[in-house]
Amino acid sequence: MHPLTQTNGPIEVTIDGHVAVLTMNNPPANTWTADSLHQLKSLVEALNADKSIYALVLTGKGEKFFSAGADLKLFASGDKGVAADMAYCFGQAFETLSSYRGVSIAAINGYAMGGGFEVALACDIRIAEAHAVMALPEASVGLLPCAGGTQNLAWLVGEGWAKRMILCGERVGASQALDIRLVEEVVASGQGLETAMKLAAEVANQSPTAVTACKALIQQARFAPLHQGLIQERERFVRLFDTADQQEGVNAFLEKRAPVWKNE
Repeated sequence: MHPLTQTNGPIEVTIDGHVAVLTMNNPPANTWTADSLHQLKSLVEALNADKSIYALVLTGKGEKFFSAGADLKLFASGDKGVAADMAYCFGQAFETLSSYRGVSIAAINGYAMGGGFEVALACDIRIAEAHAVMALPEASVGLLPCAGGTQNLAWLVGEGWAKRMILCGERVGASQALDIRLVEEVVASGQGLETAMKLAAEVANQSPTAVTACKALIQQARFAPLHQGLIQERERFVRLFDTADQQEGVNAFLEKRAPVWKNE
């Protein structure tokens, strides 16, 4: 059994080949708590350090909820200290997920609301089951998305749809989410995890060191000028020649065999 395997607790972890499956498990709606957010951050950091894991898949336990976000009872008292602590926990967890060195795939298998949607936005790729519903309803209760929602959503779907979802409280179903490029694929109900696993398995065909470099460059385009990105693209290309995987990949191709990656 892999040392990161966890079969109980707010986030269950299983390892399948080079893929880690993280399942949010806090019934009935897979809500986030400070403990589960700390756990997510620690898990991603541990996966970063494990060279045998190339991808992670995040999904929710059960058939109805991916995650309903934070439990609003936490904020009923109006305690600013609690609000600050939770905002920090959300930010730390989801920013760590966004910076994961491998490929992260969200298998959205039901309602993804508030912080439960923001964690999907922090992933690289989103696959939604046909019955999934996504929303950022914080403004309807006097709050705002504080875990990357205002930033990541606008980057993915543009300012107009981000404003419709956040300012107008509009919920988006799976087919509409595909139309506005909020998700990359829609599958039948019950097929989200299987589809995500197939896609995650394909990551193993790529050099892990090259994937890490490419992902960093793609995400850098959100905030860095184009000319800087082009310069760093060339620099990172040359730095790959310091890795064992670069020589393995090219020689495997020339020798017409499958490469054996070392992630180094």
